[in-house]
Amino acid sequence: MAMSDKHFELISMPASREPASLLAVDRAVSEVRRGRPVAVRGAGGIAVLVLAAEAVTPETLANLGTVSHSPPVLAITARRASVLGLAETLGTIVTLAPTLAPGENLTADIIRDFADPLSDRPLSDAVRASLAVTVKETPTYDCESAAVALMKLARLLPSAVTAEISDSTADDLAAWAARHDLLLVDAGDIFQFDGTSARTLRAVSSARVPLPNAPNTRIIAFRPLDGGFEHLAIVIGDPPKDAPVLARLHSECFTGDLLGSLRCDCGDQLQGAIKEITNEGAGILLYLAQEGRGIGLVNKLRAYELQDRGFDTMDANEQLGFDADERVYLPAVQILRLLEFDRVRLMTNNPDKVSALSSYGITVEERVPHAFPSNKHNESYLRTKAARGGHVF
Repeated sequence: MAMSDKHFELISMPASREPASLLAVDRAVSEVRRGRPVAVRGAGGIAVLVLAAEAVTPETLANLGTVSHSPPVLAITARRASVLGLAETLGTIVTLAPTLAPGENLTADIIRDFADPLSDRPLSDAVRASLAVTVKETPTYDCESAAVALMKLARLLPSAVTAEISDSTADDLAAWAARHDLLLVDAGDIFQFDGTSARTLRAVSSARVPLPNAPNTRIIAFRPLDGGFEHLAIVIGDPPKDAPVLARLHSECFTGDLLGSLRCDCGDQLQGAIKEITNEGAGILLYLAQEGRGIGLVNKLRAYELQDRGFDTMDANEQLGFDADERVYLPAVQILRLLEFDRVRLMTNNPDKVSALSSYGITVEERVPHAFPSNKHNESYLRTKAARGGHVF
């Protein structure tokens, strides 16, 4: 299954606005991870209060409705709606507003049951039918879409509780948010975050780190302007700038790279790439902070639990509400440009990586096969990547 729309770049904002934009989103991420609400301002004067679905409590849910003066609804991805049998849509987000008895709203338990496939009380057909759920497809860049995008940036389940701000005293939204001790973030800043963060990557540290059989190795750390996750360039030898560089884009994998997990082939790919570059004499391995194909370590562990219940690696991601691959390759492109490389020989089995780099103006002169023997723990995983992900082994 090919990546969806994760490898496009939105229109650049003025450089003078980038620091404020990144800071606003970073602060919002911190708030929702702590279970606190944030205000999201969209187009046309629409604004909503937002809570992370996985962190909601009866108290925070009640407060959301009280402060906003609107009943809460649940925003989930189209992927999650599909696996729940609620909707089949070409859109990205749907909202769920159960029709309950007069005066009743969503409960924290209902929200968790809809959002989390590992809930202690999985949704049954009877429960879904009794809720008389109404599904509404939302526009691509509205407040609900921004709310779910914010959850993804926070590495939480991609589901958010939202309530439209209908308080008559909220004409000046910034002042209203300040009175209620709420952070306010623009939906556009959330949608732009990945692109803005990648554009602001700068080298912040560099050191010689001799590796076995590759003593001439240097690691360069690149950090975005907001002080977010660092990406690393492992430069082996002295690759010339006037020739295609042998390169590998490797997404971090705590379980595979550090612990040697047998559930994936990440550790083999990492060490194999270093060995291949060493044999070549020079090249670059970009170690990208995108655990679990972009969903984060906690969600990857959730996906592992779902795999143990019978789902394949891509179905497990989709059960959680994610696309099969949530990675963004803008950081890799920016680092290559900062290192003055615009042509690569790319070590990968994933044609989508070739397409992503090419779409950003990096010339992929050659796809270098990069496959390793399977074991009994990852045979199904590798078959799924080939059959459904288009990987070439």
